[in-house]
Parts: sequence; structure tokens; C-alpha cells
Amino acid sequence: MNDPKLIPSLLTSTKTIAVVGLSDNPAKPSHYVSAYMQQHSYRILPVNPALAHVLGEPAHASLTALVQSGITPDLVNVFRLPSFLPGIVDEMLSLGLGRLWVQQGIVHPEAAAHAEANGIRVVMDRCIMIEHRQIQVEHRRTHLA
Repeated sequence: MNDPKLIPSLLTSTKTIAVVGLSDNPAKPSHYVSAYMQQHSYRILPVNPALAHVLGEPAHASLTALVQSGITPDLVNVFRLPSFLPGIVDEMLSLGLGRLWVQQGIVHPEAAAHAEANGIRVVMDRCIMIEHRQIQVEHRRTHLA
């Protein structure tokens, strides 16, 4: 979990991100973090049963509904309370989804261990936007030196 090489690898190889718990409220981290990622060429796939659309994309009631619609995300990004993580991991396993990013402040070591024991790559308690920005800064330093 949180392998320093895994984070840049996930971010550079990912094109589609299913965001579990994406809000339509621009003041909420799930919204502005996802909007940032969308502005940096990632397709955001909202997973929230209470919404029809977010950030110009149709929302799906669950990861299962998303995959049944014909879309398989490269990465699942979670903005839900830790108590929801075991169910999300189980759903990912049933769907064959192999990459999980759990946002900063959300921690469930048992769910992460279960995910990893079953082949899911896990980043936990890290902000995808902050990590993306850091990679951008490092990329600029490397190419300006």
C-alpha cells in the first residue's frame, strides 16, 4: 500500500476514474478534486445513487451499474466514510477492478489488506489531486534542469 512507485504509475496510466461518493456541491472535496482531475484530461465517472449527472457525466448508482453500462474504470477513487470501504472492496473484487485510491483522511487497514491480498493495488489516505500536482512539479523540474 502507498508504494512510492505505485502512485506515479497509477496516475500516468489512468484515463478513467470512477469516483465513489462524488458530490455535486462545488465546495466539497469530492467535487473540486474530481473537477481538477477532469481539467487534467482524466474522465470522471460519478458513482452516487442520489445524483443524475455531475461534472457533465451521468452518475451511476454503484460500481456494478457503471460496469454494466459498458464502462470499466481504470481506477476507483473513494470519497466515503471508512465503514463503506469493505463493501466497496468486495464490489471491486466481484467486478475484477484492480486499482483503488482512498482519499486523504479515509483509512480502513483491514479493507486495504483484503484488497491487496486479492490483487487490488491500493493507495490509501492520500489526495489524488495533491499527488498529481506533485508529479507535475517533479516533471517540470526534470525537464527544466
